[in-house]
Amino acid sequence: MPIALASMMGHIGAMRSFDQPLPIDEALPALLAALETRPNAVLVAPPGAGKTTRVPLVLLDEAWTKGGKIVVLEPRRLAARAAAARMASTLGEPVGATVGLRVRLESRISARTRIEVVTEGVFARMILDDPGLTGIAAVLFDEFHERSLDADEGLAFALDAQAGLREDLRILPMSATIDGGRVAGLIGGAPVIESAGRAFPVTTHYLGRDSRQRIDEVVGEAVMRALRAERGSILVFLPGQGEIIRVARLLGEKSLGEDVDIAPLYGALDARDQDRAVAPAPAGRRKVVLATSIAETSLTIEGVRVVVDAGLARVPRYEPDLGLTRLETVRVSRASADQRRGRAGRTEPGTCYRLWEEAATGAFEAFAKPEILAADLSPLLLDCAAWGVGDPLTLSWLDPPPKPALTEARALLTAIEALDDAGRLTDMGRQLSALALPPRLARMIVAATETGEAMLAAEIAAVLSERGLGGDGTDLVERIERFRRDRGGRSQDMRRLARGWVKAVSGEARETDPARAGAVLALAFPDRVAVARGQPGSFTMENGRAARLESHDRLAREPFLAIAEIAGSAGASRILLAAPIALEEIDALHGVSETVTTGYDSATASLKARSLRRYRRLVLQESTAALPLDGEAAVLLARGLAQSGIDRLPWSKAQRQLRDRVAFLRTSGSPGWPDLSDEALAASAEEWLAPVLQGVRGLSAITPDMLDSALSGLLPWSERRRLDAEAPAFFEAPTGSNLAIDYEAEGGPAISVRVQELFGLAKHPAIAGGRVPLTLNLLSPAHRPVQVTKDLPGFWKGSYAAVRVEMKGRYPRHPWPEDPAAATPTTRVKPRGT
Repeated sequence: MPIALASMMGHIGAMRSFDQPLPIDEALPALLAALETRPNAVLVAPPGAGKTTRVPLVLLDEAWTKGGKIVVLEPRRLAARAAAARMASTLGEPVGATVGLRVRLESRISARTRIEVVTEGVFARMILDDPGLTGIAAVLFDEFHERSLDADEGLAFALDAQAGLREDLRILPMSATIDGGRVAGLIGGAPVIESAGRAFPVTTHYLGRDSRQRIDEVVGEAVMRALRAERGSILVFLPGQGEIIRVARLLGEKSLGEDVDIAPLYGALDARDQDRAVAPAPAGRRKVVLATSIAETSLTIEGVRVVVDAGLARVPRYEPDLGLTRLETVRVSRASADQRRGRAGRTEPGTCYRLWEEAATGAFEAFAKPEILAADLSPLLLDCAAWGVGDPLTLSWLDPPPKPALTEARALLTAIEALDDAGRLTDMGRQLSALALPPRLARMIVAATETGEAMLAAEIAAVLSERGLGGDGTDLVERIERFRRDRGGRSQDMRRLARGWVKAVSGEARETDPARAGAVLALAFPDRVAVARGQPGSFTMENGRAARLESHDRLAREPFLAIAEIAGSAGASRILLAAPIALEEIDALHGVSETVTTGYDSATASLKARSLRRYRRLVLQESTAALPLDGEAAVLLARGLAQSGIDRLPWSKAQRQLRDRVAFLRTSGSPGWPDLSDEALAASAEEWLAPVLQGVRGLSAITPDMLDSALSGLLPWSERRRLDAEAPAFFEAPTGSNLAIDYEAEGGPAISVRVQELFGLAKHPAIAGGRVPLTLNLLSPAHRPVQVTKDLPGFWKGSYAAVRVEMKGRYPRHPWPEDPAAATPTTRVKPRGT
């Protein structure tokens, strides 16, 4: 029987009645009583309770509406269309009469309209255009738990308008999985009305998932199992359009039965295809609906009593340090998993197959991360400036926008001249705000008017902002061409919208060569110009991030790309949409420069000059350039040689000995000597080596004479005289022979000398002012070792006698006196006959 709401709310007045009872009906008296005396309330009601389609109709007849409109915000166009159609059907009217619809590309509003169902983005434009919300009695935020950026922004603006302009405005957030107390606190301590709702039992099976299997294969197996085991239609949750297409193809190759239809459901589909997926299956047939998160809330798909949940969702993640939004596949929250499971019990008992282990559910986040915490905030900041608020943090937010993201957004908007240095909206900013596009895309359209390509820019903006236009290929040029040829309703609507954008910036709405799409796209995303690196399909973007395409992709061998969309993690970013851009087109952008850099090549130990053509931070071309052999080059070469190793320099034997002599004096305690070790010379190469390298290209051109000049700066000639005195290069034997002193010998400075050349020497030779005795490596006439000593007088008096006997036998023609200390030194043999 019909429920007469007047019998439950006699003090409120006569209310309309409905043919079909809904669980939400029990909560309506408390809700209406709360809104009769207070401006705000929070409604918490589970999926299927009927809050979306029953509450707006009931509020119409409240005295406080005074004939004003009820605006209902929905997170998606599909949900908005379904809600408007359901309410209009309840009233026995078409959409556009009492219940109207206003979403992107579709508006069905008339003078009779009292309820407007709009998407959250549309409401943001409504309130910016009319801050007083003239003629609007209440704003209902349906499915507020999804916490989109547009919903948070809309609520912040509505609360600000309520406080300053519209004390009579009613605000009602509604959701199934919302923290009602927290939201109530945000909107002034509003009452929280809860509905018990109605849910049928759902049996849950945890199937797990082998990580080695592709997600489409696992889902396909689960769907086949559910078709065999269950009756009714099946709703399958997948992360994105790509997975839906692959699963649909896979299932199409299997024997599903003649009574089974496959119905994809995602945002890029035309409205007719979406409605077909949501509609009940024909009598005697069943459907397998392959959907993204679009089917989690706000709509009921008739006949579904089985859910297969992959447990994944694709969400945008903004990286403020790179100014890049990428799509990332993540685990759903527990709240989302419960919402999905509940879809199986909307109209009767059902079954849910979850493709993970039961124990893993506890590791899921409780709720999905609000978009405001992980989004590009430049659209929000631009809207706040248009609202008249320079600092968004002064508004009311359930979760305040992060300061780093706001800083990045402010820098972007200032760079594109949308904000002045004080954060106020400029004339350019007002023009961009009026286009109702992300600021980068709006600025692209404005900039493209200078080259007469505003329409091409608008077409690019259309393809980027309306998913699926022109197909799903990676080549933006091809997508633009297909978009132009497409005569479908959605494409024609978007072309009209694109022409409106062009008209708004006083541009010429004429088609230009789509091959210029890369150059125009770079006006919006200069940081995503990319150059090919290494293997086909590997690219590096101007912001430093690597990105890739499949090697067989038609764009994989392009030398340069302008990238529109990207997905995946930082280490494995995958290009979803891009366009070729020619080098001369990059040259036409701001930020191209050409510099000559000189660098040290360690392989050849020489300087190389390279001409580098850059676009901002991105190297576009490299070529050999003339080498400027100036002082800076000499310093660079000295630094490079030092890093390669000081020992690679062409040191002469004398120079090496000189360094060893100085090192010996430093260790022997003689003061004031410089450190000429490899380590010290490497550390100071710019000071001592660079001055002699003027005009030198590399190691091969360096001579020992240059090193002599360099060392003279470290050891002047005056010091060398002192060096010769304390650490001479040679020892003069009594015979007059100059014997090189080995300062690197293990036992200290040493000479090798034949025994006979020391005859007559009664005192042991020493250096360093007599402090350090030389190590004498005594040799036979044949230069073979005889003895090592640091005490020549002791040798003469001691072991020399035994050596004399042995040497006299081996070398009888050489003199071997009994008293060598008093004998005459010699290098000769005895005269014959002596």
